[in-house]
Amino acid sequence: MNRIEDYALIGDTQTAALVGRDGSIDWLCLPAFDSPACFAALLGDEGNGRWLLAPVDPSASCRRRYLDETLVLESTWDSPSGSVQVLDFMPPRGEAPDVVRIVRGLSGQVELRSRLRLRFDYGHIAPWLRRLDGQIGAVVGPDAVWLRTPIDVHLDRSTADATFTVRAGQSVPFVLTWHRSYRPVPEPVDAEQSLRDTTGFWTQWAGRARVPSRWREPVMRSLITLKALTYQPSGGIVAAATTSLPERLGGSRNWDYRYCWLRDAGYTLQTLLDAGYVTEAKAWREWLLRAVAGDPADLQVLYSLSGRRRLPEWTVPWLAGYQGSAPVRVGNAAAEQFQLDVWGEVLDTLHRARVSPIGIEEDAWDLQTSLLEFLEGHWCDPDTGLWEVRGGPRQFVHSKVMAWAGFDRAVSAVERRGLDGPMERWRALRKQIHDEVCARGFDPDRNTFTQFYGSHGLDAALLLIPQVGFLPADDPRVVGTVEAIGRELFRDGFLLRYDPDADGDVDGQPGSEGAFLACTFWYADALALLGRRAEARAVFERLLALRNDVGLLSEEYDTTSRQLVGNIPQAYSHVFLVKTARHLEPDTPTP
Repeated sequence: MNRIEDYALIGDTQTAALVGRDGSIDWLCLPAFDSPACFAALLGDEGNGRWLLAPVDPSASCRRRYLDETLVLESTWDSPSGSVQVLDFMPPRGEAPDVVRIVRGLSGQVELRSRLRLRFDYGHIAPWLRRLDGQIGAVVGPDAVWLRTPIDVHLDRSTADATFTVRAGQSVPFVLTWHRSYRPVPEPVDAEQSLRDTTGFWTQWAGRARVPSRWREPVMRSLITLKALTYQPSGGIVAAATTSLPERLGGSRNWDYRYCWLRDAGYTLQTLLDAGYVTEAKAWREWLLRAVAGDPADLQVLYSLSGRRRLPEWTVPWLAGYQGSAPVRVGNAAAEQFQLDVWGEVLDTLHRARVSPIGIEEDAWDLQTSLLEFLEGHWCDPDTGLWEVRGGPRQFVHSKVMAWAGFDRAVSAVERRGLDGPMERWRALRKQIHDEVCARGFDPDRNTFTQFYGSHGLDAALLLIPQVGFLPADDPRVVGTVEAIGRELFRDGFLLRYDPDADGDVDGQPGSEGAFLACTFWYADALALLGRRAEARAVFERLLALRNDVGLLSEEYDTTSRQLVGNIPQAYSHVFLVKTARHLEPDTPTP
């Protein structure tokens, strides 16, 4: 089985597929990121659907890269008989989603095999295969998929097999197209023209970026990944392209990340704006405004790609899970949690938008004042925190800090933008929250803020205190917190989110997890703010070394097995890679 870091991403900004180092597409949801998967071998086995395209000779070795600054994956296979190249990509969405695979002979001759096993409904339902007008059709219920290729394909029940030889200079295309089974079959796309269209799309998009010159390659790959995780019709950005890749191999901390988290909005918005992507930032802001519209008491932590609220969580019993990491989950019950910090995160994001080049409609101020009214009455309530713990609500310090940030941004909007609001009341609430956090959320004996009031544990999110402006970076309490987190949460050079055993059963989940990559980026930022820039760069370079061969990061890193774990690619990891690179090299943008 492929390791998590063995996967590369291809996509069309509406869905995405994972391609393993062995040439197998093991994950693909059609037609959207959160649709049921038709290739689900990632979370089961070959019987749950995949598309293998690779040399027959098992001794053939593979090296991969993306074509320049695009999302076209190039895999070069070398064998004793010759070498071939496979180009995998998904063209920008036209009439229907397409997966295109082009085999090109480089030298000698190589025998290859294409083995297509479609299994709809997360690897559960085998389709009916048939031939029609030189194509292979696979139909089940509302889903229909067509395979077009010039080579002979053998049908065996619900599997389409082909073995063929490619010589130097030859090219063999495969095009897989999905559509609703009750709609007309889409017009076929030309593989070579699609390749030109796809490379042109990504090259033009990447050419608009402003990035630090010192780390252009990892930053640019992260920006392309964020674009790939954007659902173009709505502007929403999913947290990851996958569900249920475990935070610990063999464990049960397996979550569905194919949704849009409000918490991610502010940092993603700023990342896009700093890189010069105003159109994408506007689309993300508009998605946010649509999603949070309505009663502020009904604000959720996460929403669907379109802003849908109901995301019921259920388990998929017929999938064994990645390397036996069960259960496999679809949907996310965190949508029903009360996470206080989200109100502050949204208010901060809208503030960032207002003072940025994209601006914000002033009638959105009514929405913000409604959010503030709710926050006034509930900032003192316990919540489940930004880590979405399932061990019961607490008075999380980070949540209170973000409530403070919400009122702070409101005061700024009245003072600097002339908007109407009860500024003195908001000022008083801002001070009240600040005083309470400093009194109840700080441990003077250890000179550190704690995870929640009275806690013995720490929380990596406390590293964000100076970034949101709650206290300056040189405040002794901030310095003490950074140092304490470095002592207590560091594991083999990387940072845990928190210690789940510090205060008993905080997160309500069995087992442990890997080091959280976004938190380690936060630590690098915190060191830089303290003037410890050499240490910050060392941490950053250590994180860059975790990227797989095509530059992707997952959510976490298992320091014991030395493997990436968690859903991949993880938007949060790539957002903070870009942010930290810019933080460390702020004055060297390149067009």
